Amino acid sequence: MEFKDKILPEIEKAVQNAGLMLVDVIVRGKDNSRIIEIFVDGDDFVTTKVCADLSREIGEAFDKAELISSKYRLEVSSPGIGRPLKFLRQYKKNLDKHFEIEFAEENETKKIKGKLIEINGQVLVFGAGKEVIKIDFSNIKNAKVLIRF
Repeated sequence: MEFKDKILPEIEKAVQNAGLMLVDVIVRGKDNSRIIEIFVDGDDFVTTKVCADLSREIGEAFDKAELISSKYRLEVSSPGIGRPLKFLRQYKKNLDKHFEIEFAEENETKKIKGKLIEINGQVLVFGAGKEVIKIDFSNIKNAKVLIRF
């Protein structure tokens, strides 16, 4: 069993208990110097306190289950503005924000920049100039919130 597969159930349980979404887990390094990066998101913006509390809970779970016998560094954070959104839940807190979206439509991939103006169930509605574009969440291949100055 791979190291990541061994620790993932404890991570998923702690993240779910915190009411958050697990966005990604990245494991770097070897046995004596592993770095475990955990990216979480929530319906509200994730604070550093939430990340610190979750890190403590996950570390305690690793210790209790005796999953890691060597030294490791655990880093828990939110995905940040540059990472793609993975879950429909993530869009709700980004309503009225500008996005770069890559999506499938009629057997081709299209790319637009637009403002998320509405969410109707699984359908995301973007304003792109004078055009209104409706995209089913299942058709989105990549979506990033753009930073506007």
